Amino acid sequence: MTKNIKKCTLEDSHELQEISYETFNETFKHQNSAENMNAYLEKAFNLKQLEKELSNISSQFFFVYYNNQVAGYLKVNTNDAQSEEMGDESLEIERIYIKNKFQKHGLGKCLLNKAMEIAMESNKKKIWLGVWEKNENAIAFYKKLGFVQTGAHSFYMGDEEQMDFIMTKTLL
Repeated sequence: MTKNIKKCTLEDSHELQEISYETFNETFKHQNSAENMNAYLEKAFNLKQLEKELSNISSQFFFVYYNNQVAGYLKVNTNDAQSEEMGDESLEIERIYIKNKFQKHGLGKCLLNKAMEIAMESNKKKIWLGVWEKNENAIAFYKKLGFVQTGAHSFYMGDEEQMDFIMTKTLL
């Protein structure tokens, strides 16, 4: 049972697209219409969009491996890559997903620790993320790790407006 993390590069764009589609579908397809899911997936995870994000110096992607298989990924943003204006002292966890078959192995916590490590190395004072108000498992996970709800913002799944809780953790 080995776990390791690898930073993604442009060469990983196809694999990143594959895991993005898979994990987003696993997480949200049962609670959203097929039309809205497809619209979101095509907009957020098309290769051109992922390559643009991979090329942004204020964003970083990481794969987490479990027994040498890609099990999930993390995307963090700083500066103007953050999806909300949170200032220079913040790091955003924009995406953190683990494939269903690899959940409950500590991989989400492993990726979250990576995000905190990056934040501290960059002298950030807090990390934050948006989590769908109906994603109770994720909300409980973040609360357990010291995140508190500090706000909310709209998230569009296709043409449907949904609410994300903004959760923040202050770093020591």
